Amino acid sequence: MQATGTTPEISRWQKVWQYLIPQHTLSALLLYSTRWQLPIWKNWQIRTFCRFFQVDLREAIDTDIDNYDCFNDFFTRRLKADARPLDPDPAHIVSPVDGSISACSQLQDMTLIQAKGCDYSLPRLLGGDEELARQFRNGHYATLYLSPRDYHRIHIPLDGKLQRSLHIPGRRFAVNPVSVQTIPRLFARNERLVNIFTTAIGPMAVIMVGALCVGSMATIWDQDIKPAGRGNIADHNYSHLDVKLKRGAELGHFNIGSTVILLFPEHTMQWLMHLRPSQQVRMGEAIGRIIKR
Repeated sequence: MQATGTTPEISRWQKVWQYLIPQHTLSALLLYSTRWQLPIWKNWQIRTFCRFFQVDLREAIDTDIDNYDCFNDFFTRRLKADARPLDPDPAHIVSPVDGSISACSQLQDMTLIQAKGCDYSLPRLLGGDEELARQFRNGHYATLYLSPRDYHRIHIPLDGKLQRSLHIPGRRFAVNPVSVQTIPRLFARNERLVNIFTTAIGPMAVIMVGALCVGSMATIWDQDIKPAGRGNIADHNYSHLDVKLKRGAELGHFNIGSTVILLFPEHTMQWLMHLRPSQQVRMGEAIGRIIKR
């Protein structure tokens, strides 16, 4: 299954404005504004957001907006224990997030599809690490887009042990469907955090892609990862920390929405046949099946 097709004709201005704005500055300002704890400000933000995006607060552990210290605390809210039941079949790979499927397919050698007529390089996505990329050659990938209204905590698709994390600096283009279909190699150009786990079926990558107005990303092992400008890749070896996560366990979150990309090696799994572009999925829902144990 390939990525979603193109939308109706989009004006040149809609495609180029993101090249002109100060992406990282805007993201930093948003980070500040969403962590301002003045009650009248944060409550207005939360109420306006809930009304505009029709957020169902009944799923949240805390349904009273007055109890959130700031908008970001509300945005990264935890859900009730029964809000996202985990698929019971241990052979199923579960969705790490609430979101919609942008692409879900098999790599063609070292190439992923971003949108119809638009592809990008696996080594470039992984920060130029050819050795790491070879582990996923002809493997399987899924791209999951989180809209602003979605639950924004990220969970692990199957049991895994953290080995490595690469923080790759880059741009902050928006990752909404229009941008995905109009900005070439978007996911390999945006700032991203590549998390590598060992699993029963081999290596697995859970890639958190930054975006315009994503103030920061966080993981349970490296709390708040601020936006990075141009610079070197931060390559951290975490194998000594013994971070082992059970399928469905939380591994991090976005401070405002973005995209998650999953990578698996060839001949280890298959995506479920019913998955389609733009299909909504929920964290804990089965999206793939292990074929090698």
